[in-house]
Amino acid sequence: MWRRNGLSIVLFCLMAIFLVAQALTGWRVHNEELNQHGVAALGFLDYLSTGHFSSATFENWESEFLQMGMYVLLTVRLRQEGSAESRPLNPAQEEDRIEPGRTPWPVRKGGLWAFLYGHSLAIAFFSLFAASFALHALGSWRAKCAENQLDGLLPPTFLGHLFSSDFWFESMQNWQSEFLAVLALVVLTIFLRQKDSPQSKAVEAPHSQTGD
Repeated sequence: MWRRNGLSIVLFCLMAIFLVAQALTGWRVHNEELNQHGVAALGFLDYLSTGHFSSATFENWESEFLQMGMYVLLTVRLRQEGSAESRPLNPAQEEDRIEPGRTPWPVRKGGLWAFLYGHSLAIAFFSLFAASFALHALGSWRAKCAENQLDGLLPPTFLGHLFSSDFWFESMQNWQSEFLAVLALVVLTIFLRQKDSPQSKAVEAPHSQTGD
């Protein structure tokens, strides 16, 4: 099981560890804010249902899924000479590697099922982005309402918050950093190598070689 699934197991464990760490530190930060306003601290489980936690969590998930969805689509048509993250410049150098095994059922079914399956990766990422965006918006609004309540101000309407600078500042500061990270990966793989990594060209490959 470890040999076949080691990468996904480690990544899931790292995600879970950092999510718990985020929840614990966010809980402490939120309670410090409540104490400054003379409000009783929340228990940990109560904190997990607050807008403070859900906004921070889904704000980051939203940007990650947008990044991956756009990356999947952009690499269909666009190329970067010398990058391990790009398809080869010459279509003749491309080969689909298909190992022996049972063909996925949507392909066997054909028609609309095959078409949807052929685009299912991008569909999945953008669906996850849409869900995360909606949950971020809801959590951010609830957090803003709670913040205004502590300050003795009227809570904003959901639509008012959705079109506010506060909400879009939260999103844009993450979106730009995600595309910066992808840009760095695309460009750095032109000149730099990591032995045995599928994200890198062979150590001996020339800088001009495009694709892995």
